[in-house]
Amino acid sequence: MDTNKISVYCMPGLAASSLIFERISLPESLFEIHLLDWELPISDESLEAYAQRMSKKITAPNPVLIGVSFGGILVQEMAAFLNPMKVIIISSVKSNFEFPRRMKIAKTTKAYKLIPTSIFSNIEKLSAFSFGTTIAQRLKLYERYLSVRDVHYLDWAIERILLWDRTKVDPNVIHIHGDADEVFPIQYIKKCIVVKGGTHVMILSKYKWLNENLPAIIQGTF
Repeated sequence: MDTNKISVYCMPGLAASSLIFERISLPESLFEIHLLDWELPISDESLEAYAQRMSKKITAPNPVLIGVSFGGILVQEMAAFLNPMKVIIISSVKSNFEFPRRMKIAKTTKAYKLIPTSIFSNIEKLSAFSFGTTIAQRLKLYERYLSVRDVHYLDWAIERILLWDRTKVDPNVIHIHGDADEVFPIQYIKKCIVVKGGTHVMILSKYKWLNENLPAIIQGTF
């Protein structure tokens, strides 16, 4: 670790591998990027306990934490066990008040327990049932980037997202969000940097915008 550079730790989204950051490139003279990957949860581990365990992977004294989607939720929890220089979330939420209505209903009715997460363990087989280019391309993305297909992890992660109990927003969290995000619609999001045309996977589709602007956002000159 180069102590003269800013250490940036990147946490991917639900079930995704750190490959989702493969298009992110920051000036090597200023930043040192560290990619994090999901660990399997220990039994019915709380999100707080999981965040504490993951925070032990951070070796820099004042890191920048970047989290995408569920990874954004996680880095906010990890911040309690670290002394981060910055916490940046992308395509995520700052509290459960920013969840869309369907997620709140799923929490109340416990409908999330009915999601057949086992299908993700054989996602390649789904390509045989794809109809049209869009679905086929989406499945290709899933095959490449969704590497964590353990059913226990998926059940755990979905429940931890929906049961996230944060109601008070940390004002120091920097939120980058696309105005076309289909998972966390922009109308529910407060006080964020809006990326025009950004979808929930804009870490891949809007990487040029991120590469251009992240250095200034991290350094506080944006």
